[in-house]
This record gives sequence, C-alpha cells and structure tokens, in this order.
Amino acid sequence: MTRTTQTLNHQWLFMNPYLMLLLVFSGIFSLHAQQPANDVTAPLHLMKPNYETPYEVPTKETITEVLDRVYTYLNDVTPAAIVDQNGEILSDYKKIKKAKETSFQSGDFRLTSYEWGVTYAGMLLASETTGDKKYAKYTNDRLNFLADIRPFYADFEKNNPDAKHPMKRVLHPHALDDSGAVCAAMIKATAQGATSDLDPLIQNFMDYISNGQYRLGDATLARNRPMKNSLWLDDLFMSVPALAQMGKYSGDNTYFDDAVKQVLQFAERMFNHEKGLFMHAYIVDSEQHPEFYWGRANGWAIMTMVELLEVLPQNHKGREEVLTLLKKHIDGLTKLQSGKGLWHQLLDRNDSYLETSASAIYTYSIARAINRGYVDAKAYGPAVTLAWNAITEKVNEKGQVEGTCVGTGMGFDPAFYYYRPVNVYAAHGYGPVLLAGAEMIALLQNSFPKMNDSAIQFYENEVKTDGPIFGEE
Repeated sequence: MTRTTQTLNHQWLFMNPYLMLLLVFSGIFSLHAQQPANDVTAPLHLMKPNYETPYEVPTKETITEVLDRVYTYLNDVTPAAIVDQNGEILSDYKKIKKAKETSFQSGDFRLTSYEWGVTYAGMLLASETTGDKKYAKYTNDRLNFLADIRPFYADFEKNNPDAKHPMKRVLHPHALDDSGAVCAAMIKATAQGATSDLDPLIQNFMDYISNGQYRLGDATLARNRPMKNSLWLDDLFMSVPALAQMGKYSGDNTYFDDAVKQVLQFAERMFNHEKGLFMHAYIVDSEQHPEFYWGRANGWAIMTMVELLEVLPQNHKGREEVLTLLKKHIDGLTKLQSGKGLWHQLLDRNDSYLETSASAIYTYSIARAINRGYVDAKAYGPAVTLAWNAITEKVNEKGQVEGTCVGTGMGFDPAFYYYRPVNVYAAHGYGPVLLAGAEMIALLQNSFPKMNDSAIQFYENEVKTDGPIFGEE
C-alpha cells in the first residue's frame, strides 16, 4: 500500500464517525474479552442467576400444556362405571338391584372423595379459562354418572339396608369429608349445565352439613376425634364453600349466614394475627392447643375464604370481616414462601419438606384474590408466578403430581407432620394444580406481567419497551 493510499484511507475513516465508533468499541470489547468479568468489564447485575425453579413469565400455552398432561392422566385412570363381582361392567343399572356385589370400576382415585370434589371444580375452571370443553366434560361425565346410579342404589337399599355398596357414603354421609367439596362441585356443575339431575344428591349433602354434622354450642362445626370437641381447620373447606354455593343455588340467605359464622368463629379460636396463619387444630376446654401451622390446612382455609367471597352478597354484614381476614392470611403466607417457590409442610419451619398441594392451593387462591381486586397484582403477582413455575416442575411426564402429602389427621408433635409421606396417588394434589393453572391463565389475561431488570414485575397496562427503566410520559 502506498503512502498516498494510506492517507486517503485515514481521511475516509475520519469522515465516517460511525465506523470510527465501531472500531473503538471493538477494540475495547476485544481488550475486555481477554480479562475476567468484573465491575468494569461487564454489567454484573444482568448476569443470569442459577435458579432452581424457572424464573420467567409463563404463557397460556405453557400452562395449558401442564393442564392437558394432568387431564390426560386423570381421564385415563378414573373410569366412570359400575362392575359386578366378576368385574363385568353393568351398563344396565337395573342390574344393580340383582347383583350380589358391585363396585366402581377400578382406577387410581375415588370418584366420590372430597379430594375429587376439588378436582371436579378444577376441571370446570380449566374449561372456563382455556375455552376447552373437555375439562368440564370430565366433571360432568362423572357427576352425571353418580346422579344416574343414585336411584338404583336407593332402591337396592330397600331390601338390603345393611349391604355395603360404592354409593353408601354418598347416600349416607358420615362426615363433612363425605359432603362439602363434592356438593360444592355439583352446584357449580349444575350452574354450568350438567345434564343429569344432581339436585337429590345436593339436597342430601346439604342436609348432612346443616343438620347431621356435630356442632359446638355456638354452632361451630366440630368433630369428636381424635378427642371430644376438636376443631379441624380442614372442616372450613369441607363445609363453607358448599354452604356458600347453596346460598346462591337456593336463594336462602341463612346458608350465607352459616358460612360466614363458621369462618369467623374458627378464626377467633385458630388464627394467629401476629403470624398471619391458622393453626391446624383446636381442642375446646384445653388450656394448650397444638400450635402447628400445617400447610394444606392453611390452604383449605384460604381457599374457603376465596370461594365464600365469590358468591357472598356484597351487602352481607360479614363480608368485610372475611375480606380483611383473607388479606391478613395472604400477607402471612407470602412472607413464608421459599426461594424455590413452594411452601413448607409446616409453614414456619424451614427444615420441613416443601409440599405441592398446599403450594398449588395458595397459587390458586392468591391469584384469584388478585383477579377479583382483593389484593394488588404488583405486590403478589410475582409470588404466584414463581409458585406456578415451581408447581410445573412437580407434574411429571405422565401427568402425575409429585410431592403431595398424604391424608393427615391432627397432630400434637412436630414429628407427626415432618414425616408424613408424599405420594403421587395422594389425591389432594390434582384439583389444586388444575385450579392454580386455570387461575394463572386468568391472571395473565387480566394483568401485564413482564421481566424488567431481571425481575418479574406486574403492570397495570401493557409495557412495550424492553428497557429496564421506563420514562414518564
């Protein structure tokens, strides 16, 4: 290259400032690339953390994929059929009266349990938010099946009053567990167009809740196990949502009154205002109570309040008290969420294991509280997003929900809760996961979550820029 050519090239470079900037920055980056990352050479605040749980805003599509996986598994393993003693399906229900012995066709889960009442409700909500009718069909097919076989078993009992059969606890509830959750789901299904007449089953369940279940002198629902006059926090969910739904279904406000009474009278005895949590159990006339803050029981309580407020008239005198209690409970729970997104088996004991069903119930309940305007999306949206992301990690490829505590009674020592087994056949996990995913879809539709400066934020309006700081308009 001649000196004249070099001079011309240098002049051309100086006449092209953009090219000069490119060369300068290329030189800087080349120099820094040879040095380790530090505060000078790299924007450290943008480094990717090594999260154990996916830290991102989900989409309707990713949530629906999880719901579909759970649905496919459950649809395959919960047949709605009656079989005789030889395992033959009785498609003609008139044969029930003549069969020596009948049972539900074998599956992985019971069709009439309180856990499946939650699952039925979860399927209905999944159809509502995804627009896919298959979820609601799952519920309607099975509830219609129960309604269709009911009169045949009632007739069978006339000549066989002591005989065992699969509908025994449906026709003759022995506990709130037999009644409340399934009844609430039946009323919801009826409102959404179930084809069979569910009313006889609904009325039977409600009669037990209102008149059959043991109560204290102030009408608080109670049990006489494991000792006399025991209050189980679980019983809020086994009764109140059904009472609330019945208030709407029947137009009788006394059901609303009873529902509110149960929540407030349980809370008076069992809610710790300092912690913002409910203890699991309360023994009347005992000086000391087992103050263990069990995860799923607190889940039953928060979901009870959300379900009650959904149908409780705006002018009901107890509405504000219930809403205030719900807000305190949400605040107490979110403060104890683990960094992985799930909550602990004993909420205030970080060395107890992380549990899926309670975490899913909180996700559903807090997301619905946001969607209904009870609490602020900015404050609580990121928490439920993290929780949902963690829950998706607990749904295996088969569609089974892992990490769910099995059925749990009332304990008086920590070891009882610490060592409760977890199992994919613990039915308590499936309905809450369906509810959580469905409500998260609604949350995405109602708000504007976005990653900003590496964090999940919730905004009131759509944010179209990707900049970490948004200028004021």
